[in-house]
Amino acid sequence: MNTITRIGLDLAKSVFEVHAVNAEEQVVHHRSLRRAQVLKWFAKLPPFLIGMEACGTAHHWARELTQLGHQVRLIPPAYVKAYLRRNKTDAADAAAICEAVGRPSMRFVPIRSVEQQATTVIHKAREMLVKQRTMITNSLRGLLAEFGVTVPEGPRHVSELTARVADPEDTTIPSGTRVALSGMIEVLNTLNEKIAGLETRIRALVRENEGMRRLQTIPGVGPILASALAAIVTDPRHFDSGRDFAASLGLVPRQDGTGGKVKLGRISKRGNGYLRRLLVNGATAVLNSKNGTSDPWRARLLKTKPRKLAAVALANKTARIVWAVMMRGEAYRPSTATVATAG
Repeated sequence: MNTITRIGLDLAKSVFEVHAVNAEEQVVHHRSLRRAQVLKWFAKLPPFLIGMEACGTAHHWARELTQLGHQVRLIPPAYVKAYLRRNKTDAADAAAICEAVGRPSMRFVPIRSVEQQATTVIHKAREMLVKQRTMITNSLRGLLAEFGVTVPEGPRHVSELTARVADPEDTTIPSGTRVALSGMIEVLNTLNEKIAGLETRIRALVRENEGMRRLQTIPGVGPILASALAAIVTDPRHFDSGRDFAASLGLVPRQDGTGGKVKLGRISKRGNGYLRRLLVNGATAVLNSKNGTSDPWRARLLKTKPRKLAAVALANKTARIVWAVMMRGEAYRPSTATVATAG
């Protein structure tokens, strides 16, 4: 009766909640563990099924517990919410996780390796620095606009603003303002250097990884997207088809229906927003290139749909091709019609 069959573990910074049940779904253990006690407590137990929410530190703990012989499964937090009863507390979360991990139809998140997680950290650091660069750039444009100094939109015109601030003979900008803005420009230059260094590191990773190089053969997939896909999509077999993979990234229409009538709305925007944004940016670059209409499918799409909508549709198609390339382990082969049109 007291034999544990599965455990729900709610992760936190300091205090972890454990909820364990037996084969009759009766609660066997329900306790709190300090961070230093977690591995010691689980090391004393025989191998069990452990469920955890797929949060920031989940992959680390999953690797540690797997080394102890346990079977660890990570659950998307949105799927755990349906099993939460009444008030949301850490103990209630652990009970909900324990219930969810035992469902036969539950979907799980593959555990990332240390190398894959290291690559994702590079991407997260780059994303944070890009956001900071955008914030400073927008602030610089807004502050200079108060003195009538404006330039066309776009990051390529920021150098014109920095040149105006650096010019001591420009009397439009007061001296006190010039000193303040010079400090912002120094930070901006530092961010540009850091971002360039991370992008150099990403390109080096792509050159060393055969799977990333294969992904780069797909139109619209550059080194940043290729490395992000290889790091975040740990196992393409987790998806039954390319459409399932595109749906997991929120690139398919949201469905809403009742009474046998199904309505298709806008894209769901579920899943990993970083990958979705990179795919849409890559698709936009393909459509804006010289060979943007070389593919008959893209040409027909641009004739009937707005360019942004066409970019999302192309991103959906690219995601399906990515899944096929990762599954087959082969480089992308364009269709005969595309090759003939391009030639």
